[in-house]
Amino acid sequence: MTELCGEEEMARLIETVQSDSGNDVAAIDTMLQEYPGDPRLHFLRGSVLASGNRLLEAYEAMQRAVEIAPDFVIARFQLGFFELSSGDAQSAMENWEPLEELPEDHYIRRFVRGLVHLIHDQFDSAISELREGIALNQENPPLNHDMQLIIDKTADLVPPAGQAESDAPAVSSTSALLNQFSDPKTRH
Repeated sequence: MTELCGEEEMARLIETVQSDSGNDVAAIDTMLQEYPGDPRLHFLRGSVLASGNRLLEAYEAMQRAVEIAPDFVIARFQLGFFELSSGDAQSAMENWEPLEELPEDHYIRRFVRGLVHLIHDQFDSAISELREGIALNQENPPLNHDMQLIIDKTADLVPPAGQAESDAPAVSSTSALLNQFSDPKTRH
């Protein structure tokens, strides 16, 4: 059985990371030396690295968190979200597949459904599912903010009245939107 760092240690680490503006992973790396099998530490490391624009390292850390703990819901969701925003929708959907087993009223399941609808240029359905997820999510407000940003951007892509969502152009509107935010060097 893998030893995990204690809740107090984790709280102190998070406080330290937040006070360092999220740019320094030294404290996390120190904890990982003591608790190399703690998926929360790998996930935290990935989050901090992503905020510091160290995307390849961030991806590897998030991937490691999911390898250690395949049922770590938020890590699996964020890994897929990272892949999606990097332009790898197929890997995102593969990573999210186990999340379809979550209860119908779990906000992550709704977010996944919304993002999958977005991948398929089903904008109205995407917006609806993302809004449902936001309404259900009481435990992770920053994630609600991210999903609202996607809703706001997606609303611009909704086809005009009378044009079916399935009348997608040769190049997906969603792909074009995601490509605006992706760095080709970070594709996995």
